[in-house]
Amino acid sequence: MICFPNAKINLGLNIVSKRDDGYHNLETVFYPIMIKDALEIIETPNLEKDIFVESGIKTGTTAENNLVMKALHLIRSHYSIPPVEVHLLKQIPFGAGIGGGSSDAAFMLKLINSKYSLGASSNELAGMASQLGADCPFFIYNKPMFATGIGEKLEEVEVSFENYYLILVKPEIFVSTKDAFASIEPKQPDMSLKEIIKHPIENWKNLMVNDFEKSIFPKYPMIEHIKQKLYALGAVYASMSGSGSSVYGIFNKKTDLKHHFDGCFVWEQE
Repeated sequence: MICFPNAKINLGLNIVSKRDDGYHNLETVFYPIMIKDALEIIETPNLEKDIFVESGIKTGTTAENNLVMKALHLIRSHYSIPPVEVHLLKQIPFGAGIGGGSSDAAFMLKLINSKYSLGASSNELAGMASQLGADCPFFIYNKPMFATGIGEKLEEVEVSFENYYLILVKPEIFVSTKDAFASIEPKQPDMSLKEIIKHPIENWKNLMVNDFEKSIFPKYPMIEHIKQKLYALGAVYASMSGSGSSVYGIFNKKTDLKHHFDGCFVWEQE
């Protein structure tokens, strides 16, 4: 059985407060985009232990540390699952702020649930996913969501890029989440993102921010340069996604932009 985990972008990201546990409360809107990995499980008779095969973009992690296998072990702690052969084809770049690893983990939970007819509800799967990563629960539902807490409290929202063109640009830069949080000063936003997304996309430029840009741009000027170039090329809104390093631009018409970003990973969604 095979599935195709997709990525996400953040529409705004406000760091609103620091928690007693050392984490930060935030608010953001997760929006699914259709750049995808491929994840397959094969039940092999007489298999004594799990087999993990990874291809495509190399993540550099061991099988034990891969979120896909952690998801498998987690759901197995709740249900009886025989050893399986797992194949992961990575196409979503990592270190990009678009949730590729989190998506793989969440889709693994859904895939096992479907393959073995476990009957686990979406809420039950989301509860498991929250143990794997803050944005993993979003991928269980995989629809536009307003997220609070550390990203695990989700509320469905209406937002669509229909009739718009989206381009995602990722330079050869890896941004660690630790670095992204290093210079953050939490504060309550003047307007909630849940209200901002109700405005026309053309108005977002003056309303919607990603707080991580303040700490990331001085350290990685190339990321800020990409955002500025997207605006110069006609984007109605552009932003870094998550803690970076990818930047997306929303355009009101399809434009051939790939040649403007040599040396970067570029993906387009109409």
